[in-house]
Amino acid sequence: MYLDGKTLLCDAQAFTVDAASTNTYDSGAAGNDLSEGEPLGIGFIVDVAADATTGDETYEFQAIESAAADLGSPTILALIQPSRTVLTAGSKWVIPIPQGSKTKRYLGLYFNGGGTTPTITITAWIAPLSMLGGFKAYADGFNIT
Repeated sequence: MYLDGKTLLCDAQAFTVDAASTNTYDSGAAGNDLSEGEPLGIGFIVDVAADATTGDETYEFQAIESAAADLGSPTILALIQPSRTVLTAGSKWVIPIPQGSKTKRYLGLYFNGGGTTPTITITAWIAPLSMLGGFKAYADGFNIT
């Protein structure tokens, strides 16, 4: 799968505290309207497995929207709360964005961690749900012969 730079929300972003994705999607820019077309979602792959050292870590990932480019005062569109034990390196996740729910200009991802040492590194992007169901991620720098 090819990723469009405009839809890449974070690239190997390490989360150790509650934080928004490095990048946002600006649906108000020319050519970026999301009001028509296929249902969308935020797909992400775990680059570095979730920390479960103390056993009390919790992980929540939210699809959010905001009127501000920095994703301040966001509205949660959808969320998932996978167990720390299944957030292994290479695992793939999808947060479906409910159709018709987006009303603000900027889209992003928010990480909400709990417990003693919640730490995880992920890469996330926005794509049509039909493209998120069966994607396969490969390590950078591979050769096809």
